[in-house]
Amino acid sequence: MSGSMMAGIPALKETYHQLKTRMDKAVEDFRTNLSSIRTGRASVHMLDQVKVLAYGTEMPLNQVGQVSAPEPQLLLVQPYDPTLIVEIEKALRASTLGFNPQNDGKVVRIPVPPMTEERRKEVVKYLSKILEEHRTGIRNIRRDGNDLVKKATKEKKISEDDEKRSLEEMQKLTDEEIKRMEELCKAKEKEVMQV
Repeated sequence: MSGSMMAGIPALKETYHQLKTRMDKAVEDFRTNLSSIRTGRASVHMLDQVKVLAYGTEMPLNQVGQVSAPEPQLLLVQPYDPTLIVEIEKALRASTLGFNPQNDGKVVRIPVPPMTEERRKEVVKYLSKILEEHRTGIRNIRRDGNDLVKKATKEKKISEDDEKRSLEEMQKLTDEEIKRMEELCKAKEKEVMQV
C-alpha cells in the first residue's frame, strides 16, 4: 500500500507510518507465535520460547545450542558449551511443550511424538484464541489512529474530506492486516490437522 493517501497529507504522514509499523509488528508477533506452535512434525521453531538458565541468566535455547530437526519426529540440540547440557534438558522438561528430552553427554535428543486427534483440536482452538487476541490488537491500533485523525480535524490541520478518506483508508489497512493473519492461521490449522 505504497500509494497511501494519508502518507501524502503532511499532518497525517507520521500517524500513518506509526500505525502501519504497529500493525506490521502485530502481524509479525502473530507469525512468531504460530511458528512456535507444535504440529505433528518436528520444527526448530517449536523451541523458540524455551529459555535456559546459563551463566546466571535466562537465555533463549538457540543462543546456547544449535537446534536442528534431522528427522520429521526428532529435534536435536547441540550445546555450544557442553557444561550446559543438563540445564538445557531441565529447561526442555520444564517447558509447556510436553517433551521428554534425553541427553547422551554430547547432544540432547527430543523425540516429537505424533499428535492425537484431541491434541490437534486443542491446538486449533488455541490458534483461534491467539488470532482473536491479535485481531483485537490491530483494531485497537486502528482506534488509536482514528482518534489521532479526528483530533487533527478538530485542530483544523486537515479537512473533513481528508478525515473521511483517512478513516476509510485506515479501515482498509485494518482489514488487510487481519486478512493476512487469518490466512496465516488457516495455513497453520491445515498443517496441525494433517495426519
